[in-house]
Amino acid sequence: MTRAYVGVGANLGDREATIRAAIDALPGVVGVSELRETDPVGVVDQPGFLNGAIELETKLGARELLETLLAIERELGRERRERWGPRTIDLDLLLYGEETFDEPGLTVPHPRLHERRFALEPLVDLHPGLEIPGRGRVEDLLAGLH
Repeated sequence: MTRAYVGVGANLGDREATIRAAIDALPGVVGVSELRETDPVGVVDQPGFLNGAIELETKLGARELLETLLAIERELGRERRERWGPRTIDLDLLLYGEETFDEPGLTVPHPRLHERRFALEPLVDLHPGLEIPGRGRVEDLLAGLH
């Protein structure tokens, strides 16, 4: 079994209901962070987000888990139109055990995880001492953000 962490966010429709549906659809959920209101990043002219993190224990490989996340997004109405644009649901594979991947379509740890408060805060909720391979502990990274 591998411990994996998934970032979850939504800013369209019934955000909390959609996030709850995504959590229910995920196999092996062992923890869910507090959900928090956050401002958009990248494209700022859009509704605010509700963000959190999900902790999983999974037998799926990293690529299989990513494909599962993408399938759940599609089932919940995600349409990919604009990078960083509005979305009904966003499921990002943040961490997959202590492993790192840099392959077409699969980069783990998530490439901007260490600089995103909306992703680090929920991880701190789950495990403050959690290590991001090559970056350090999530609580230290969060403390270093301005």
